[in-house]
Amino acid sequence: MSDVRERGGVGAGTDGGAGAEKHAGGRRPGETRTREAILTAARTCFADRGFDATSLRRIAETAGVDQALVHHFYGTKENLFIQALELPGMMREAIASAARGGIEGVGVRLVRAHMSVWDDVSARPALMTMVRSAAIHQAAAAQLRDTATAILADALSEVITGEDVGLRASLIATQLVGLALMRYVLALEPLASVDAETVARHYGPALQAVAEGGTGT
Repeated sequence: MSDVRERGGVGAGTDGGAGAEKHAGGRRPGETRTREAILTAARTCFADRGFDATSLRRIAETAGVDQALVHHFYGTKENLFIQALELPGMMREAIASAARGGIEGVGVRLVRAHMSVWDDVSARPALMTMVRSAAIHQAAAAQLRDTATAILADALSEVITGEDVGLRASLIATQLVGLALMRYVLALEPLASVDAETVARHYGPALQAVAEGGTGT
């Protein structure tokens, strides 16, 4: 069986003949870059069009590689989609850093941290894919739930206290996901265009009330 070859895209020229050089471990030069390019393209396509409307052919065209390479590295569209849902570590780090400051002002810090990751161009496609697909795709819904529990609940476990800590952490997750949906996915104006600090100043107190167990009045 002949080697799967790239079509003038990422890594072009690295395997242009049957005697193409390989690393000692058997991998072609540029293989890691090609995998990353496909995954990046998949996140962009899924974020823009959703799971159902995205084909492996479109992902391959976006990445600049043959469709056969997408199958070679990731197999099915479902498997590629699941890997595209994996969030960058910066979300966990940002939320954990916001929580470490203690209960006072945690609401504003959480809003700032959450938006800082969404505003990062390298992280947004994965986030967009997860939020847009959660209502219709089981894997995306599971990833969104895991994010709310594994990242937010863990970070807040030492900050908020009381018998209903789990509920309040879930409510804070709901507020943050809702903010992301309206600001970044649906682009509701003027929320979508206002600066992040203004959003944090107005929205942070709502999260603060939940974190403290108050009524928000």
